[in-house]
Amino acid sequence: MQFMLMFYNEPALLNPPADEASRQAWMGSWMAYIGAMRQSGVAVNGHGLQPPHTATTVRIRSEKRQVQDGPFADTKEMLGGYYVIEVRDLDEALAWAARCPAALTGSVEVRPVMAPPPQAMQPGTGA
Repeated sequence: MQFMLMFYNEPALLNPPADEASRQAWMGSWMAYIGAMRQSGVAVNGHGLQPPHTATTVRIRSEKRQVQDGPFADTKEMLGGYYVIEVRDLDEALAWAARCPAALTGSVEVRPVMAPPPQAMQPGTGA
């Protein structure tokens, strides 16, 4: 099964710390975590995200497009990145989430990835 691990933290904690020792420790914890996922073979894909202020939110209301700069959610924690992992079950996904550095200062949301639709339902197949 595939699960997406989404890493949330306060905006100030989404970037490396300013002082060199803290930055090295921060980067080291993330590199160790990502390295362990890759070495175990569970990592499918993942990326950090640009800061929340770079986001643009789109909604359709009354058939009109509304565009808002910045993230839509007004929350204390912001999405900072994600990884898609391939594991046996939710318990294994939760174990990987618990090892994430973001779990120490923010949170890690674990969500199953939807299976793609059957071939006949995919765009461009003539169905």
